Amino acid sequence: MPLQDDMQLISVDDHLIEHPRVWVDRLPAKYRELGPHIVEVPRANGGPPSQVWEYQGTTYPQIGLNAVAGKKPEEYGIDPSRFDEMLPGCYDPKQRLADMDLDGVEAALCFPSFPRFAGTVFLEGEDRDVALASVQAFNDFMLDEWCATAPDRYIPLVLLPLWDVDLSVAEVHRTFAKGAKTIAFPENPHPLGLPSIHTDHWDPLFSVAEEYDLPLSMHFGTSGVSPKPSPDGPLAVSITLFGCNSMSALTDLLYSPVFHRHPKLKVALSEGGIGWVPYMLERADYVWERHRFYQNVNQERRPSELYYDHVYSCFIEDHHGLRSIDEVGLDNMLWECDYPHSDSNWPNSRKVAQDVFRNLPDEQVHKIVELNARKLFNFPRVEK
Repeated sequence: MPLQDDMQLISVDDHLIEHPRVWVDRLPAKYRELGPHIVEVPRANGGPPSQVWEYQGTTYPQIGLNAVAGKKPEEYGIDPSRFDEMLPGCYDPKQRLADMDLDGVEAALCFPSFPRFAGTVFLEGEDRDVALASVQAFNDFMLDEWCATAPDRYIPLVLLPLWDVDLSVAEVHRTFAKGAKTIAFPENPHPLGLPSIHTDHWDPLFSVAEEYDLPLSMHFGTSGVSPKPSPDGPLAVSITLFGCNSMSALTDLLYSPVFHRHPKLKVALSEGGIGWVPYMLERADYVWERHRFYQNVNQERRPSELYYDHVYSCFIEDHHGLRSIDEVGLDNMLWECDYPHSDSNWPNSRKVAQDVFRNLPDEQVHKIVELNARKLFNFPRVEK
């Protein structure tokens, strides 16, 4: 079998559900009423009240976005409404380790849930002091509680106060000193009301990410926009097309000045898939060859060259992409589990991976499931 016992599965896209005291225990007393906290609200159909987040006077109903691990597909939905309706591994880092052991997964990078995958909920609300304190509190939870539970098994991801690039740079300095390994960044800032990557606005942030060798983790959907061709179409349409968000993010990056100004910057397109990559690179190069001379794009480097130097594509199962491994780039591929969401194969991730990688040589499998992630995130294996 190609997935040998000494190959450790590293998921570069899992998710945690923040427990009720993440912010209550960490925010200064003057901010606790406006900061994130759990309240209970009656359910329309009766039963135990729903538990929801409240932040700066606004209620956010999804405490456990799609946290359906352990349920049958017939029972899937958008979210549980109470903590006791989800596996403890969703919000307890020790219980998560047990679930990872059951799944055959050695290490995981966990995105947040309530703050959204890039912390964009903190762009909302009028009090920026509360927002900054809330970002810092989450990062302290991630670094001091969640990842500190097992430093050799959790890859620390941190959020930024995206509304202020100088504050973002300061938070990178602060969290890198505490062990941060990657930065959550929106796949496209513009729909969020932020400057685009085609401006120089983000240069100080990208420069400090280069300085510390911290890759940007861009999870699909972090722009706040999802594909919906028909307004009355089912949610399944958007779920199927979510990879298009990553296609757009990649194309925007390849034609932007970002990688030309920041030649050491790395980007991971979390949950974007890989099957589309060969076509998109071919198309981007084709357009570049014919149209670069009259547009404000770099004249020297082909988009595909930038991709292979800077971008990592992440997938759960993608048989078509694996058949195009040379075009996707063996060194540019990362594996993910997506626990506790409905795309996850938990508790059978290692078993499914055996089948997914059955036709690949050992050295290729090892790179995809472990070695590429350890190199990108500066996360060396700890021998036990």
